[in-house]
Amino acid sequence: MQPSNALNYDYSVAKYFMFTTIIFGIVGMGIGTLIAFQMAYPDLNYLAGEYGTFSRLRPLHTNGVVYGFMLSGIFATWYYIGQRVLKVSMSESKFLMFIGKLHFWLYVLVIALAVVSLFAGLSTSKEYAELEWPIDLLVVVVWVLWGISIFGLIGIRREKTLYISLWYYIATFLGVAMLYLFNNMEVPTRLVSGMGSWLHSVSMYAGSNDALVQWWWGHNAVAFVFTVAIIAQIYYFLPKESGQPIFSYKLSLFSFWGLMFVYLWAGGHHLIYSTVPDWMQTMGSIFSIVLILPSWGSAINMLLTMKGEWGQLRENPLIKFMVLASTFYMFSTLEGPILSIKSVNALAHFTDWIPGHVHDGTLGWVGFMTMAALYHMTPRVFKRELYSKSLMEAQFWIQTTGIVLYFASMWIAGITQGMMWRATDEYGNLAYSFIDTVTVLIPYYWIRAIGGLLYLVGFFMFTYNILKSISSSKPIDREPVSASPMAA
Repeated sequence: MQPSNALNYDYSVAKYFMFTTIIFGIVGMGIGTLIAFQMAYPDLNYLAGEYGTFSRLRPLHTNGVVYGFMLSGIFATWYYIGQRVLKVSMSESKFLMFIGKLHFWLYVLVIALAVVSLFAGLSTSKEYAELEWPIDLLVVVVWVLWGISIFGLIGIRREKTLYISLWYYIATFLGVAMLYLFNNMEVPTRLVSGMGSWLHSVSMYAGSNDALVQWWWGHNAVAFVFTVAIIAQIYYFLPKESGQPIFSYKLSLFSFWGLMFVYLWAGGHHLIYSTVPDWMQTMGSIFSIVLILPSWGSAINMLLTMKGEWGQLRENPLIKFMVLASTFYMFSTLEGPILSIKSVNALAHFTDWIPGHVHDGTLGWVGFMTMAALYHMTPRVFKRELYSKSLMEAQFWIQTTGIVLYFASMWIAGITQGMMWRATDEYGNLAYSFIDTVTVLIPYYWIRAIGGLLYLVGFFMFTYNILKSISSSKPIDREPVSASPMAA
């Protein structure tokens, strides 16, 4: 591998997105922790009036984490990785620098508008697609700007071979672009009736068709934001940090094409036992089971990259974060297909097992990988040593404990819910009322809230470590070198 520090890379846009990753992480996870405590102690819903209720805050939590924290992390790592693997600096093109900075500031504007509109109750009520049409148009512009940055940098590259991480970034851009456009086709109600608000709209689809298109998007938001773009990161940062080459480049390509062909059609498993055609439900289940192959192909490839170098887990907290992230990815991509089996889905759907599944992937896979990426980037972007390795260790164990408490409590709560909802007496009547189920779940909600709080505490530790690294650590003249000469 050619030394990456042979060029003077321009990380100004990457720095901007690193800071928004931290800010939106605090906001999104802070709101998430609050609404977890609202589930455990409902009186918290009334402390701040209508604007502090679970129903008003929950879309802010999901959008803040997915489109604030996660996307900022994806953009930050792109503006770092893209230059290094293509062997070209953004400063070599004034046009690309302008596009990068415009991308950042327009992105911040969109997030600000999203916060204001969701707080005001303006929502399409679609999962992961709550924003109304004027903001959707701005989202499209932001996405196009990122695409110009990707393909513009590729167009002026010195390195002719496109490293596998770039394949995943390109797939993220193209996949989200296609799906977002189709799912967000909507008509302002004022255009339809001449009445109402310009800020309100109705979907161009109706009934079951609307549900199908929504979950074609909804599940693939998980595919191309939670998954594909994060794989792009670990395929770069794990070899760099460990000094080990990827175990199998062929396996990375097999997994890539498998994900592209299979993941797109798994969204139907969100609509099992609904009014959509049964063959579509079955197709969603089948594709979900097949999805284990490319998902585990990627995860195993990541873990086998550490073959013969497992001793680094004792010395390097970043390796801990990335290895456990890969493990959570394996775990989550096995759990999801299991939940899509019709007989299991009959028990689990609409229960707390589902948010448990989402969060073991989001907190363990996406969260750990994003924080590890920023830890790796900080000394190379800001030319300063990381502030505290022991603080990283403590953060790792606190957050791991939080994740385990979170998903374990939600598994138990979900299975308990499903069993109680299905239970009948000797006359065939339901054995439990809805409130009976809620009462039983309160202890598990407290455990979940405490787990979320531990993860938030760990994120504050991460934030402190990064900010102290930037402001107070010893300056360095050369980039840190990992355990092997390969990482130069």
